[in-house]
Amino acid sequence: MSAQKQANWSYTEGLPVEDDVLLRARDRSYELGVTPVSTGIAAALTVLAAAAKAMTVVEVGAGAGVSGVCLLRGMGAHSVLTTIDSDVDHLRAAREAYAEAGIPGNRTRTISGRAADVLPRLTDGAYDLVFLDADKGNLPLYADQAVRLLKPGGTLLINDALDGGKVPDPAVRDTSTNTLRQVGKTLRANEQLATSLLPAGNGLLVAVKRP
Repeated sequence: MSAQKQANWSYTEGLPVEDDVLLRARDRSYELGVTPVSTGIAAALTVLAAAAKAMTVVEVGAGAGVSGVCLLRGMGAHSVLTTIDSDVDHLRAAREAYAEAGIPGNRTRTISGRAADVLPRLTDGAYDLVFLDADKGNLPLYADQAVRLLKPGGTLLINDALDGGKVPDPAVRDTSTNTLRQVGKTLRANEQLATSLLPAGNGLLVAVKRP
């Protein structure tokens, strides 16, 4: 990364000012050994959820609630966030963050289980936004399911889409990097979608299902 690009990235990541709710959620993330979304991604989640006028959202990968709180803050007043995670401790931490953020209990649904098992049971075309931030090995399946779940005009978001900066480097052939490259290629080739890859955090892939 050039010095100018590094300066731009550092500036945009340092710009959001997070409140105590998010700071405590980040602390719980580190205690659990979970890497939360960056501050730049967190702010983007709120903006994109608001721009999408999202009322029904699915999140794969609870972390400790940082991303969930940010999504909820951009969603409508009567919206519902469904968070899927196989780790009950992560879900417990996420629920704690939602409560501290003052989110009513009827606006969140936490599901303990493997996303590969849970996603196929969710309703076709019922969701305004799907956010994927989980194991990369199953990402092709998650992305495919996400497209199915989205309403026309719905938004798909994939965190860490640059795999820590490795995706742009053709010399890197790690399994996770190759998976992200393939998922990006598949989504860009999907005529149902309009896609963009944003350099916030470690990359945020944004795809909108065409009406």
